[in-house]
Order: sequence, then C-alpha cells, then structure tokens
Amino acid sequence: MAVRILIADDHAVVRSGLRSVLRTDPDLEVVGEAGDGAEAEGLTADLAPDLVLLDVTMPPDNGIEIAKRLKQKHPDLKLLFLTIHEDESLLHEALRTGADGYLVKRAEEAEILQAIQAVVQGNVYVHPAMTRALLRHTVTTEPRHRKPVEPVEPLTPRELDVLQLLAKGNTNRQAAEILGLSVRTVENHRANLMGKLNFSSRVELVSYAERHQLLEKP
Repeated sequence: MAVRILIADDHAVVRSGLRSVLRTDPDLEVVGEAGDGAEAEGLTADLAPDLVLLDVTMPPDNGIEIAKRLKQKHPDLKLLFLTIHEDESLLHEALRTGADGYLVKRAEEAEILQAIQAVVQGNVYVHPAMTRALLRHTVTTEPRHRKPVEPVEPLTPRELDVLQLLAKGNTNRQAAEILGLSVRTVENHRANLMGKLNFSSRVELVSYAERHQLLEKP
C-alpha cells in the first residue's frame, strides 16, 4: 500500500515541485495539499495521511505550533519538516514537537525520497548539514557511561572514506563525486558500514566519526 502524503507549504511552486518529485516513487501517493496551517490541520483530519511534509514558516501560525497540534491530535502521524532554515535552535524546537525529521529545501530529490522512507520506517531523519548540530545536543544529554559502539567486522578503507565524508555533511552524490565512484557504490558502502556498526541514522555515524577523530583527518 502506498504511503499517503499531505504537502503543507504556503508557496504553490514548492508544492508543485514536491508533487512532481513524489510522483517518481510508485510507493508514495500525494493525497492533498495545504497552503496554510488551518488547511493543513483540516486536511489531516479529513484525509488521514500517513505523513505530512510541513514547512516551518506556515501562516497564520508557524509550522512548529502546527506540528504540536497535529501530533497531539494524531500521535501516529509522521511529520517531516521541509524548510529553508538551517538554524540549530529551530532544528531542536522542531524535533521537540515530536516531528520525525528535518530536511532543508536545498536537498536533492533523491534525499527527499530517502528521508520519507526513513521516517516511515520509524527512524528520525536530519539533513546532513544539520547532523552536527543535533549531535552536539545528543552528546550533552547522553549518559557518560554509555559503551562506545565498535564494528562487528573491521571497516574497509573505502567504508571509512565514505563514513568520513557522510559524517562531514556530504550527501551520497557529493561523496561519490569526491571519491570518483558511482552514487550506487557509495550507497552500498554506506549500507555495509551501517550494518557493521548496527547504526540506523546519520547522527550515529557522526558520533562514531567524532569519537574516532575521523573528522579531523583531511
């Protein structure tokens, strides 16, 4: 069954672009579009989407307040923020609403689809450019006695290269260009290292890279 998605953004051109991107995946279905917060809340109640793509700056209230109300009324609803704002405080505020992800509008089409897939599967997705900000918050709130995660199998040199680039905020495509590889090869390396480390998010990759000082290497 296709994932039912409601697009909520006050710019018609953005909604149109997102609709075109989502139509490329047969497992996704756009069931409605909202141009303001009140419409987003009404359509969520009427259409019962699985996921709402929500802008942060939505009139008449901002998207943060809309997200709070949506989560209160529909606890199982998946919420993915899509915004131009790359602000650390906004990121934390957005996630405190119970949102499942935070994506910036300069994201590539493939990453939008990847983010939706991640949150539908129950993970939290944060745009690569924002993961370092999220990690700073996570490190200060995690218990100090937490045991470091070590791979069940040694990471290969190429997997380490991919890990380092992704942890620094590069997308799969950017990492592929830097390493002279195809995007599919980078995706395979990423899947392998995530499996070896038993990780499910980029935040965990960043934490691992910082702990092993991989971010300090050129």
